[in-house]
Amino acid sequence: MNVLDPVALSVMVPDTPPSIGSMLAWYPQPLPVLPLLAGAAAVIYLIGLARLRRLRRPWPWWRTACFLGGCLLLAATTGLGIEGYGYQLFSVWMFQHLTLSMTIPPLLVWGCPGVILLRATPHHGFGRLVLAVAVSGLRSRVARWVLHPGFTIPLFLFSYYGIYLSPVFDKVGSTVLGHQALELFFLLSGLLFIVPILSVGPLPIRQTNLGRFFDLFVEMPLHVFFGVILMMATTPLVELFATPPPDWGIDAMRDQYLAGALAWSYGEPVALVVVIVFAIRWRRDEQRDNAVADHRADRVGDAELDAYNAFLKDLHPSGHPTRAGSTARRNTE
Repeated sequence: MNVLDPVALSVMVPDTPPSIGSMLAWYPQPLPVLPLLAGAAAVIYLIGLARLRRLRRPWPWWRTACFLGGCLLLAATTGLGIEGYGYQLFSVWMFQHLTLSMTIPPLLVWGCPGVILLRATPHHGFGRLVLAVAVSGLRSRVARWVLHPGFTIPLFLFSYYGIYLSPVFDKVGSTVLGHQALELFFLLSGLLFIVPILSVGPLPIRQTNLGRFFDLFVEMPLHVFFGVILMMATTPLVELFATPPPDWGIDAMRDQYLAGALAWSYGEPVALVVVIVFAIRWRRDEQRDNAVADHRADRVGDAELDAYNAFLKDLHPSGHPTRAGSTARRNTE
């Protein structure tokens, strides 16, 4: 059986059985890639925010809180004791997976780092080059492809069914680099899915609100069904988690059942929050579009109504308004 050897892989796994305290304890790994990435992202974001303040450009405080909260959660999920337990327990690893793919991405997207980049970067010198690269990347064919729901939804689907119900995880997750590559993959797949739905910045493709809602509706049950599969399984589905440390007193099948319960229940509250925020934005978009349409009608008139009244006038050359025409005029007033 392919069992992960923490010593051979230079992985720091806590000696004590898992508990809330031990999972939240400071227990960094020898190669803390994602915690360092989270710290770097937070620093760059704060530098951009400081420049906006110097330029006296307002920025919502809650967007800053969301982005920094996402960075903090990313560093904690992959840098505290929970990371060490994630090498040995399916339930802990599943919690990390769900957090990386479902909780952290919306927080980062609500922070609008792309908008800060465009507003805070100088339009001269090296900043001009940075902006040119960013705009070219947004307009590229690759960006349109990777942000299309025809790519993001199957990718999100593969992150559950393709990785755990095949030998992929046992092959890739048996090394430290593979383990961290999977964590990065879960984070990126979550970002690629949620960016077209929640982002307010410039994107190479822009779906309608109805299309975005459909994407959310398709994604929501994916992890639920996967959780049911884990809970109903009678044998370990992932060999790397089939033999927890004996002194921890944890049964592998019970741990797998807990992983399935997390997959089934964890994402629902997160998805509900995302849907509520999206619904609020949808309503605001409609109100803004209606206000623009009313303003245009007041300024240049209602072309459709004028054409309809002209049609009625042609039907009645005498010039007397018909009931339908009068009704249409009254309804618009």
